[in-house]
Amino acid sequence: MSDPTPEPDEGPTPGRGPGPDAAPGGPRDGDAPTPEAAPGGPPDGDAPAPPAGAAPRAPAGDPVPGDRVPDDLSSLADAPPAPAGGPPADLSVEALLDDVERLTTERDAHFDRLQRAQAEFENAKKRLQRDAQDRADAAAGRLVEDLLPVLDACDAALAHGESGVEPVFAALLQTLEKNGLERIDPAGDVFDPTRHEAVLHEPAGEGDDPALSVVLDVLRIGYAWKGRVVRAAMVKVRG
Repeated sequence: MSDPTPEPDEGPTPGRGPGPDAAPGGPRDGDAPTPEAAPGGPPDGDAPAPPAGAAPRAPAGDPVPGDRVPDDLSSLADAPPAPAGGPPADLSVEALLDDVERLTTERDAHFDRLQRAQAEFENAKKRLQRDAQDRADAAAGRLVEDLLPVLDACDAALAHGESGVEPVFAALLQTLEKNGLERIDPAGDVFDPTRHEAVLHEPAGEGDDPALSVVLDVLRIGYAWKGRVVRAAMVKVRG
């Protein structure tokens, strides 16, 4: 038997680490350097490991489970009903327009009734105020009529020279005139049948206007209360 021919030494295999015959302390001359891995990191070509407790990531290109669209709508039939208070199923634009038109008509009708009620209230308020003022004026007019004999007595006393009554008569007359009394003393004025009462008449002279009658003398003073003649003046006229 012959001794086996020793095989020549083979060089280092690319991509592989040094063999058991590698010299300690590094590769030998002619060997490719081996890249060093990061401390604690994965080797080259491997995906990084997810952190502890995180869900595993889906492969790129696959949809997320929550975003997937079903192929048919059969699963929607089993969906729960809409919550209470939501829009009814038969709601439509035409129905909404009809409701808006109906509510607008009702609003206008209520507004018209409100305006009429407000106008009636204002008119009734003014009418009541006017009636109350008329009743107050009528009551004051009756008081003035009751005082006319007192005023006539003062006029007669002054006409007879009783000057002692003049201050009282002036104060009373001033107070009544301040509240609406008018003294009718038409001497020399044109005769007015609405304010004068002619009890004596004298024919017109040559220079007088035949169309007009003039008050010659006042026999009794007349009075008016707030424009209303309480008593006409008794006069003598000419013409």
